[in-house]
Amino acid sequence: MFYRLGRAVVGHPWRVIGAWVVAAVAIIGLSPKLATTSNEASFLPKHYQSVQAQDLQQKAFPTAAAPAAVVVFERADGKALTAADSAKVAAISSQLASKHIPTLGAFQVGKPSPNHLVQTIGVQMPNSSGQLTNQQVDGVKTLRTDLASAVSGTDLRAGVTGTAAQFVDQQQSGAKANKIVALGTIVIILVLLLVIFRSPIIALLPVLAIGVVSQVSTGLIASASKAFGLNIDNTVTAMLIVVLFGVGTDYILFLLFRYRERLRAGEASKAAMVSAVGRVGPAIATAAGAVVIAFLALTLSSLGLFRSLGPALAIAVATTLVAGLTLIPAIVSLVGTRVFWPSSSWKSEPAAARFAALGRLLGRRPGRFAAASGGVLALLAIVALGFHPTFDLNSGSTATSQSAVYSNVLLKGFAAGTTQPSEVLLSSTTGRPLDVGALEAYRERLLAAQGVAEVSRPRLAQSGKVADYEVVLKASGASEAAMTTLRGPLERAVKTAPAGTRPVIGGITSVYVDLQKAMNHDYGLVFPVAAALILLILALLLRSLVAPWYLMAAVGLGFAATLGAAVGVFQDLGGSSGLTFILPIVMYLFVVALGTDYNILMVSRLREEAGEGNNPRDAAAMALRHAGPTIASAGLILAGTFATLMLAGGSTLSQMGFAVSFGIVVAAFVMAMFLTPSVTAMLGERAWWPGHGTGGHGTDGHGSGGHGSGGYHTGGGGRTARLDAGSGSLAGAGAVRSDVPAEVP
Repeated sequence: MFYRLGRAVVGHPWRVIGAWVVAAVAIIGLSPKLATTSNEASFLPKHYQSVQAQDLQQKAFPTAAAPAAVVVFERADGKALTAADSAKVAAISSQLASKHIPTLGAFQVGKPSPNHLVQTIGVQMPNSSGQLTNQQVDGVKTLRTDLASAVSGTDLRAGVTGTAAQFVDQQQSGAKANKIVALGTIVIILVLLLVIFRSPIIALLPVLAIGVVSQVSTGLIASASKAFGLNIDNTVTAMLIVVLFGVGTDYILFLLFRYRERLRAGEASKAAMVSAVGRVGPAIATAAGAVVIAFLALTLSSLGLFRSLGPALAIAVATTLVAGLTLIPAIVSLVGTRVFWPSSSWKSEPAAARFAALGRLLGRRPGRFAAASGGVLALLAIVALGFHPTFDLNSGSTATSQSAVYSNVLLKGFAAGTTQPSEVLLSSTTGRPLDVGALEAYRERLLAAQGVAEVSRPRLAQSGKVADYEVVLKASGASEAAMTTLRGPLERAVKTAPAGTRPVIGGITSVYVDLQKAMNHDYGLVFPVAAALILLILALLLRSLVAPWYLMAAVGLGFAATLGAAVGVFQDLGGSSGLTFILPIVMYLFVVALGTDYNILMVSRLREEAGEGNNPRDAAAMALRHAGPTIASAGLILAGTFATLMLAGGSTLSQMGFAVSFGIVVAAFVMAMFLTPSVTAMLGERAWWPGHGTGGHGTDGHGSGGHGSGGYHTGGGGRTARLDAGSGSLAGAGAVRSDVPAEVP
């Protein structure tokens, strides 16, 4: 199949390129803009309490159930506010309200804090969707501009914080982060490809081609998001950049390594590209299939965040796969060997002395390699036991943003939970209006709960059947202390609701508590399903019931070691209170799926070498010698692209960038190079049970080793020799074969 694809692409390259151009123009031009959200409640199913509370609040109090903006005032000299200062705050509130800023509702002046260091103005932002609109984003920006003018020349300084302001700052920070990540990714790819191939054409080819593919992918994702109502989180955009460029460059690298190999074997340029697609296509397709299946397993998640993330990344990888097997071969077939210009190293076989030496050493002492590599991973895995999740998706905001700065200013006079209060809503279950007297007694019970700082007097809906209490916790709404308060003392107090009423707890802390419940559910479902599907792919590819199990065990150990490294760096050394709660699933998918890719490439070469009649230890040595350079190059590029997420500046993306890049390094340089071949060497023929490690690897797809390129003739009458990378002599007891490549990606 892949040989037929290669012949079709190489035979009609301009048609393939033209089809891509037409498709790209149509998809990019007709697709809607990719919309994102940071509303955590939108990621949860309707049966969770926090979502039910939000829905009830929106119906009963439509003008209040929206993201809030809080204007925070303090004196510029840091002293206590005077009566004149408070009067000025009231005047500024009236001045701002008189401007009738679109999308902003009522301005309510609050009392000065007990120590008179801080005073606030609450700004209502009516919104029936519960999510911030573009018009409201503009409203917050206008509010900040008008506020700066209003306090200019006074003794006051002020800024806007609250949920709405945090979203605006996060959006601006995210846009900046995307630019940094994109630039860093491109620079890393350019530099590494220049070092590997010493050709500016090859260095630019992935950047230009994947640049087009990324626009196509984004258009497809936006269309899917609109069609199926997917909620795309803000972090997805940055992840798409590194996935597309990282994975795409890997696939292009696999193709070019095999293309160069076939040229060295004596094939003509077009024939070499047909052979490259035919030989490496199954490996690329299998690797991409494993990644896509792992991503699609997220659709089983109970969280909308992951149900959207999975299909989005799966679309990106699938689009990259299609481009890697069609667009890139078409372009390279037109350019020919000039793609390597000005380097001429493609004409001769590299020595690969380091990998040859490592291969020989591993072949002699596989047990030591297995113990050393497995031992290092096991030690790091122990550190993972200290993992503590944090559920604040806004933790990626920088401390220098206005919302973050004035959130800290607010703490000078008010409880930490002031800007993110919880909501306790009572609804009548009898159909009659609520008893006002019972509502006040209920307020006293809520206020008496440990960890609660303030409870507002109940606000009644127009129908009189719903009451809303605003509950300010002593701890920040995103903190573990606030979640503990809500799960314990506050929840017990809430359950003392008057007869004939149904209480629910809303607000951001309730959302985080529900997110934790949903994550515990997903850990027990998504992980096993994804692992089972990847295990099935490996069994089908290798035709073995043994190898897939220790390959997955190795990948699982690599996952635990990677989590341990992240815990050590960010919690133990960095002093962070925890790691973002989405990190384990993101790590699992990338480390497991992509780590399996490298294992697929290595174990395929191991099986090929065994099929040539080599004993298990020699097969492992030769597999490392030949596949090692390709895996190292691909792993280095992919790890480098994910590491650019650390340049974004936010803690969430930094943690993701470090963890995934570290996990890829572990997968490529520890598991695929050392742990997998050493364990395979120790197991011997048992690794391929019920098969025997044989089976036509590297054939042309027609059952022969002859003219695998169809209408294009291979050099030397279609028969090529695989040279020993270390000595230049013929490998495999002097056998001359046309179906055995010199190096396998």
